Amino acid sequence: MTAQQQHLPPVLSTGTDYQALAERFRPIFARIQSGALEREQTRSLPFEQVKWLKEAGFGAVRVPVEFGGAGASLPQLLQLLIELAEADSNLPQALRGHFAFVEDRLNAHASSPQDTWFKRFVEGDLVGNAWTEIGAVKIGEVGTRVSRQGDQWVVNGTKYYSTGSIFADWIDLYAQRDDNGSDVIAVVNVHQPGVKQSDDWDGFGQRTTGSGTSVFENAVVEAENLIDFATRFKYQTAFYQLVLLAVLAGSGRAAVRDITEQVNKRTRIFSTGNASQVSQDVQVQQVVGKASAQVYAAEATALRAAGASQRAYESRFGNNSEAEHTANIAAELESAQAQVVISDLVLRATSDLFNALGASATSTGKALDRHWRNTRTAASHNPLIYKERIIGDWEINGTEPPYVWQIGRGSKQG
Repeated sequence: MTAQQQHLPPVLSTGTDYQALAERFRPIFARIQSGALEREQTRSLPFEQVKWLKEAGFGAVRVPVEFGGAGASLPQLLQLLIELAEADSNLPQALRGHFAFVEDRLNAHASSPQDTWFKRFVEGDLVGNAWTEIGAVKIGEVGTRVSRQGDQWVVNGTKYYSTGSIFADWIDLYAQRDDNGSDVIAVVNVHQPGVKQSDDWDGFGQRTTGSGTSVFENAVVEAENLIDFATRFKYQTAFYQLVLLAVLAGSGRAAVRDITEQVNKRTRIFSTGNASQVSQDVQVQQVVGKASAQVYAAEATALRAAGASQRAYESRFGNNSEAEHTANIAAELESAQAQVVISDLVLRATSDLFNALGASATSTGKALDRHWRNTRTAASHNPLIYKERIIGDWEINGTEPPYVWQIGRGSKQG
């Protein structure tokens, strides 16, 4: 056995006792839920709530047990994120960049030790993301640059949609090296003057994810934190989508919970109804029952898709490139299939639930519409129409799905 192999985990993160794991965090989830409505109404960022999760070790649940983490599988992580999303759907999305970088370091451990990063995760460090650029940047290009300045590397550029980075200790930044033109991930420590962050996301949903603009002005990055983008874990787009699926399923659970509470409290009835109490009205029961079933199906579908990504992770350590390739295809396709179905299920559930109540349900004081707005926003991140085409192209022609895609200005202005 080589010295390098001795650093590799003898047991991967393949799962733990989920109930015991979840019980660690459920009291925190309950505290998070208790203030979620007020944060929505005042657009207050959940700095304190993120701190609670950090201190409890939430960011390290995927880290192998041998390195101080919980060793959770991807389906177990997704189940936790669904529970967190039910409490406040903004938080799983705010942590999406963190868990993606954790996943990348888990995969990187197949070829080189990642002890330093595992230690940081266990100590509570969080990683945000800054990949997307807006404005004049063309599709396929990146304006953010990493260059040599004296005896150190620095980053210069502006990113948008840097979700969760405002809560983070590090930022997983997509850029290009000036010296050789290669695409890299530069992991930048946020605790330096060269990093400036703004909470200027103006979407109508997911309003407290801490998304917005990040500006890098000669931000220092250590040489060991310049990572060749070509080595990025292959099922990354599938993983990013899985976190959004958790947001959707959790939003659906929250909507069923809140509407059910309103139905049980409601004393006013319609003369056209079916009972002297709204909770006993069979049509109202039907509305809630159907929504509950839709959300159940959404959650079950998300967890099945997470299983495909777990197999892709495990195949990284199997010394079988063909099996790994097949697993990565499955991870991408299953996340896309789940996205198409779950988006439809939860959008319908969060809208149709209003049929169980009267016009009072639209009160801004209740903010029940936030569940639909959050769902619509999360479902809009990766266009469904393109995912449907990619799935169809695979089914008909066997065309392998893309693992990396970008957004930017096309050949025509507009």
